[in-house]
Formats: sequence, structure tokens, C-alpha cells
Amino acid sequence: MSAFLSLSYLKRFFSRGAGMLLFFVFPASTNYQLKDFGFGSGGAGNATSTNYAIDGISGEQSGGKLTGASYDLGSGLLFTNQANVPPVPTFTNPSNYYNKLKIVLDTGGNPSDTKFAIAISTDNFVTTNYVQSDDTVGATLGIEDYQTYTNWGSASGTLIIGLTASTTYKVKVKAWQGKFTETGYGPTATVATVSPQMTFDIDVSAIDEDNSVSTINFGNLFAGTVTDSPTKIWVNFITNGESGGRVYVAASNAGLQSSVASYLISAVTGNLTALNEGFGAQGFSVAGGLSIATAYDLAANNVGITDTTIREMFTATAPTTNGRGSFLLKAKSSAVTPPAGDYTETLTVIASASF
Repeated sequence: MSAFLSLSYLKRFFSRGAGMLLFFVFPASTNYQLKDFGFGSGGAGNATSTNYAIDGISGEQSGGKLTGASYDLGSGLLFTNQANVPPVPTFTNPSNYYNKLKIVLDTGGNPSDTKFAIAISTDNFVTTNYVQSDDTVGATLGIEDYQTYTNWGSASGTLIIGLTASTTYKVKVKAWQGKFTETGYGPTATVATVSPQMTFDIDVSAIDEDNSVSTINFGNLFAGTVTDSPTKIWVNFITNGESGGRVYVAASNAGLQSSVASYLISAVTGNLTALNEGFGAQGFSVAGGLSIATAYDLAANNVGITDTTIREMFTATAPTTNGRGSFLLKAKSSAVTPPAGDYTETLTVIASASF
């Protein structure tokens, strides 16, 4: 009797004289799939050296994997030993960063001593780099770059630094808890850095408001009396600069200049109450991460000089999304100050971000 063997189904082969029933089974049909016919041999155990470790068991099916668009399925001892594949991490840009991004790992239920490695790419892992133990990005993955959930910042996560502005990044994570336990990488997460940014404007008002006013009228300066400007100069300063930024003030005349009287009420640093005359600035308020520079962080009738030198008025030491500050001007004339209606000064306010 002859037998026809098909690759798509099972065919029975009978031997009447021997009374045997034989099955010829092939790797696939419409109902099942065997991914490999290979088996382990030689009994259970593992072999190690300074460079490798191998684990196996007699009768174990070879360590291939079934894969699909949304799953990987492995069988046998090796896959049983592996840690849990980490789920997708949380990957964000919480503060419009241009050179760093935040990642929070998901442990996937692995024990606390499990270590994780993070792969990162800008081209969908055609080229793969790795987050280093110092949070930078490098081309190689060293043993020191596998870190515990705690070392990766726990629930607070960690900032991956030294990234390129205006670039989309993908990350994925794998786990390892000892010999024979390292997993493949889990699913990817994607987010982008932004471009370096700075927003700046000024308002002139008695209260904190946005407007388009750019002049201050002191009115009359009475001899021997310190007069405050009726309105303040308000500064809006927003930047994602790594080290924040600064706001500066410079003046054209170094004081209140009258062309009619050919006289200058000079800009000064000091207490106008004690001085015969003078003109200067004093920091008034700050918010959103700004601070008043020491030279202008004054009270009472003390002022800082505003002259042709560019001088720092406000400082931000970190990125700010709502920096706001204000300063006022103070002036004093004396009994010998020539009267005139054109005492004028032009102030220039400058902002600079620290990227």
C-alpha cells in the first residue's frame, strides 16, 4: 500500500498485517502550527563561563517565538525564566523642553531588584541609541546602564538630557533580573522636543495689566520731595531656556535731561531722601520664577542707577512659563534745579534667555 503525504493535512497509514496505526504529522495545517521540530537533549542543566551562561532541559521545544502585530509568544524554559516585558513607558515633554524629555517606567509587575534598559531613537529604531546611567544618550549599552526602577526615578521618572531641539524621539524598555531573564523590548512611546523659545513684552500701568502704553509722566517735581512715578513698568518674560534668563535696563541720558534748561538731574544709586536730587529705579514685584537683581531689590526711597550701562533688573534661574516683574522710578529735584517742562529720559528694557 502506498501513501500520499500532504503538507496541508494529516494522512493515516495502516499496515493490516502488523495491526499498526501510524500518523505522519507536518509543521502546519489550517488548525495548528508547530514552530520547530527541534528538541533539547542531554538532560536538564546549565553551563557557564566568564563570558556566557546557557540553560536547557531535555525534551524542551526549541526556543523560537510566535509573533504577530500585537504580541510575542515564547515557549519553553527560557521564556518561563524571563522577567515580565515592560509595558509602554510614560514619555512626555512637560515644560516645552528643547533639549530633554521625561520618561517614567512601568515595571510590568517585576520585582524591585529588576533592572531596566532604555533604548531611544529618532528614526524609528533604524538607528538605536541608549539612555546612559547619567541620563545622557549614547551609542552603546553598558552593564551600568541597566538600572532599577528606583534609580530611574520611580514614579517621578527621569529627564533624558542632551537631546536635539525640534526632534521626535521614540523609546522602549527591556527588563533583566539575573541570568536567563532578560526580555525583549516592550512597546514604544513617542514625544518631541520643541525649539528654543523666549517671549517678552513690557506694559506701563499703575496696576498689573497688559496694555500698549510706553510712556510715564511724572508731573511736577517739587523741590526737596521724592516723587514716585505714577505708573510702573511691567515685564512679561517666558522662556524654556535651560538656565532661565535675565531682563536688563539701560538709559539714554543717565538721568532726566532738559534741553531747554541745559540741565541733567543725574541718575544715582542711594537714598534719595538724603540726597539733594537724583533719579533712579527700584524693583517692585516679581512672580513666576523671577527675582529682582540685588542692585534694585530696595525699599523706602533707595534707588539703583539707570545709566548707559546695561544693568540687570530681573533674573530667572530656570525655565519659566509665566515670569512677571515690575519696577518703578523715583525722582527728586532741589531748590536750585532749573525749572523746565521737558525733563526726559528714555529707558530700554532688554531680555536675554540662557539656552
